[in-house]
Amino acid sequence: MSAGIGAVVVNRDAGSALVACVDSLRRAGVEEVVVVDNASSDGSLEALARRDRAATIVAAGRNLGYGRAANLGVARLGAGLVLVCNPDLVVDPGAPGALAGAIEADPAVGVAGPLVLRPDGVPYPSARAFPSLVEAAGHALLGPLWPSNPWSRRYRLDLARERGALDAGPVPVDWVSGACALFRREAFDAVGGFDEGYFMYVEDLDLCWRLRRAGWEARYVPAARVVHHGGLSSARHPYRMLVAHHRSTWRFARRSSSGLQRLVLPAVAAGLAARLGVSLAGELGARARRALAAGRPA
Repeated sequence: MSAGIGAVVVNRDAGSALVACVDSLRRAGVEEVVVVDNASSDGSLEALARRDRAATIVAAGRNLGYGRAANLGVARLGAGLVLVCNPDLVVDPGAPGALAGAIEADPAVGVAGPLVLRPDGVPYPSARAFPSLVEAAGHALLGPLWPSNPWSRRYRLDLARERGALDAGPVPVDWVSGACALFRREAFDAVGGFDEGYFMYVEDLDLCWRLRRAGWEARYVPAARVVHHGGLSSARHPYRMLVAHHRSTWRFARRSSSGLQRLVLPAVAAGLAARLGVSLAGELGARARRALAAGRPA
């Protein structure tokens, strides 16, 4: 059971996955569930309302972005431990309790993240290190083509460590994915929650970075497992999400750099702009190929 844990699910056109997510939270014993809906138009919110009358539904009226919506949901919870999660994941019954155990075992721990699995069972890189500007650039540019490059191995702890070390958990890490993370409410409130200046992406890295600066620690808990389908909303709005991702990366680069690092920020901006152009072109090409295969105009 997961008494003392409240959950916030941020929804945006997640379809039937939203109901599956909330159902899994109920099976895990989470009694207090708040769903913040970012102006969905696919009927997912109505389906949930029919399925789970006990869930608190907050209709934002427009797309607030992930962090701002999550903050809105957390404000509605009274629990001392807050699970913030995407709507397109299924939580194993023991996951919330395992995450809570890692936090309650050490008063310095402010956040804990589970092992996140894709539907095919492949682990998602949910345990990571704070990247330097050089490591972030190397990972961003080479990661898609050379996943085990030195910069990605430093940034992604699932590549940097032996599997046995990561599976031993709870493991101290720099930050965990915001797709599913349990926060100590005291820590979350102490740093002001998510920075609402991020629309989508990087807000989890930023929050864990601020938690660390405030003296809190993060734990990766592989005994806690969730399955994340991923990208249901992003697939509907790929261009906006690509722009948001690069804009968020730039925001964090400016915030986290200091001293001589700030001298390379113009180069970082140029690199991000170039990468965004390549990413947008790639998405346009993929869209054209899909349209061609379906026999319709691009």
